[in-house]
Amino acid sequence: MKCNRKSKMIVFFLSIYFVINVCCACSITEKEWTGEHSKIQVAVIAKSTTSAYWKTTFAGASAAGTEYNLDVSFEGPENEEDYETQNQMIRKAVENGVDAIVFSAVDYNANVEAVNEAVSAGVKIVIIDSDVNSDLVSARISTDNYKAGKMVGEAVLSGTEEVLQVGIVNFDEHSENGQQREKGFLDYVEANERVTIVSSVNVNSTIEEAKAATIKMLKEQPQINIIVTFNEWTSLGVGYAVQELDVADKTRVVAFDSNVVSVGMLETGEVDALVVQNPYAMGYLGVEYAWMLLNDDKIRETNIDTTTTLITRDNMYAPENQKVLFSFE
Repeated sequence: MKCNRKSKMIVFFLSIYFVINVCCACSITEKEWTGEHSKIQVAVIAKSTTSAYWKTTFAGASAAGTEYNLDVSFEGPENEEDYETQNQMIRKAVENGVDAIVFSAVDYNANVEAVNEAVSAGVKIVIIDSDVNSDLVSARISTDNYKAGKMVGEAVLSGTEEVLQVGIVNFDEHSENGQQREKGFLDYVEANERVTIVSSVNVNSTIEEAKAATIKMLKEQPQINIIVTFNEWTSLGVGYAVQELDVADKTRVVAFDSNVVSVGMLETGEVDALVVQNPYAMGYLGVEYAWMLLNDDKIRETNIDTTTTLITRDNMYAPENQKVLFSFE
């Protein structure tokens, strides 16, 4: 009788022990599933964080992070020439144990070593916007920059001027996307007898430097009647220069990207056309592709071309173009 009672007590305590352990295991599993530290970590490292373009990129990345329950961070250097800070950010992200990095390279070559080190450490790399000279990245998502440059050429040639005296204001010559845009433009217009390239400069990607370079160019070469430029900051700098010199009536500007100011310049005449990219899609797809890579989902394409639209004063008020210009302001 005593043995039977003792056996029952042992069974009882073993049952309690089992239930407690099962409950703890379930609790831990649920915590691991929903807890912040268990989420896939994706670092978005951009060229900078201050422009409308990059804020829209992060809006897309953040939306994908929410949809796929990821821990998404976003950072970039203070200026779009600082590849050294970008490299430090890559290495710090790897040290912090991120699973993937969505990256836009300041410098096609100078960012290579840090990117390759990250891949060697097991981190997936997805390139957005601006490429890096590495065969180890998993996917590339960006504007077709060469094609976008040709779009600038089409806008230039659409004018009625008999002679097109062109000035080019481009940004950092080590940034692959800017160089591809310029190449696409030059290849498109070079055979046209109306076109003469009068002057071409590269500046740091700031409003101030682009404005100063444009003013200098127009004062030294007053015959210029077309200016082309290839990113948000240089577009604003060119527009401000045209405004300050009061030459909007005789100088046509084909520029890149959009924000409230550049759209205002399109309305008032300092800018005549904007080639508008889709940074929201780049951010969203960059994070989505990172998630797919980390979950072993098959990626059908590793080079994705996001949409680009040419906006002019003639079509800027069309509903579909208003969405392109103001979707995420």
